[in-house]
Formats: sequence, structure tokens, C-alpha cells
Amino acid sequence: MNKEDVKYLVVHCAYTPETMDIGAKDIDRWHREKGWLGCGYHKVIRRDGTVEDGRPMNKAGAHVRGINRQSIGICLAGGMNKAKDGPEFNYTDEQMSALRVLLDDLLEEYSNADVKGHYQFTGKKSCPNFDAKLWHETKEIEHTF
Repeated sequence: MNKEDVKYLVVHCAYTPETMDIGAKDIDRWHREKGWLGCGYHKVIRRDGTVEDGRPMNKAGAHVRGINRQSIGICLAGGMNKAKDGPEFNYTDEQMSALRVLLDDLLEEYSNADVKGHYQFTGKKSCPNFDAKLWHETKEIEHTF
């Protein structure tokens, strides 16, 4: 994947409850169980703000059908409510700080890219449960559910 081809930095949620601290290895296992080549996201942000590597940055992801070759996938652990029946904005301050730094760094490297949430490509999901672009630009949280 060439840097010039990357048009989007797509923010996702793992759709897990806040009590479940998952990382890239967990997602890698889940995605392999689905028959995929491994973790579909390039970066995974754990509950403590640790940024883990998923799929190599020079390889197309498996996170948004139709634009994987034009995007970098970033996944936040969390996003599901305690009842496990719907979305929730339950990310930690550490996750959001790590996301800001990661997006800033990636935007320097992929200068043609635009920040988007997964829901903006599917029309069906609320993932990551907030407007990632608005948040990155203004620090305001606008929920998508």
C-alpha cells in the first residue's frame, strides 16, 4: 500500500464492554476464526492507552469493505454497553489521548488522508459511536447512536 493511496484513517470500536480489555492479539485470533488473514486493523488501542500493532502498515487492512486499499484501520477496545445489547461511548481518557497522538502522527505521514468513523462508510453501524473527525478537529464528542 503506497502512502499516496491512503485517503482515510478509519476509527473503529471492537464492540466490547468496558470491562473487557482486548488487544491486537485477541482481534487477530477473532479475525482468523472468521477465515481472514489476521487482524484487519493496523492499530489497536487498549483500555490503558497502549497502542498495539495489528496488520502491517504497508498491507491493505480488512476493516471497511471497498476501501481497505485506501485506508488505515484503527480500533478502540470498548464501544459496547454493560448490558451487551447496544453501543456506548465508554473509552478511557488514556485511549482518547492515545488516539489523538496516533491520528496526529498518521496525518503527518499520510498527508492525503481524512479522519472518518466506520459508520460513515457502512450507513448501518454507529461504530465507533462518535464522530471521529469532529472530535479530532474540535475535541467535541458527538455520539452516533
